[in-house]
Amino acid sequence: MCVSDDEEFRSIAEAAFDLARAGETERLLRFVETGLPVDLANGSGDSLLMLAAYHGHAATVRALVKAGADVDKRNDRDQTPLAGAVFKDYGDVAAALLEHGADPDAGTPSARQIAAMFDRDTFKTD
Repeated sequence: MCVSDDEEFRSIAEAAFDLARAGETERLLRFVETGLPVDLANGSGDSLLMLAAYHGHAATVRALVKAGADVDKRNDRDQTPLAGAVFKDYGDVAAALLEHGADPDAGTPSARQIAAMFDRDTFKTD
């Protein structure tokens, strides 16, 4: 039995999404370095970066951004990786995204709106 190219790609993509969720940075980067699109998104529009951010993996977030991931890539619900990190209260992930130019006002709701909603000090300057 021969596995089709589409089936093989889906299998690789699913493995990459799992690695992003788990924060398996080195293994995930091997996929990217061998040609997997760094901004690959799943059926919900969640990119590798979104999954790493939402699951609290700052090192994976930094590595994906360094590899060229779009810090403001929105999913199908118009959410950004920064909004996901703020929602989950992952300050180190939010800081990494902000350091790399993530827009706190992008998406719906934006990261800034989420911070205000949950009274998080992510964007307070006092």
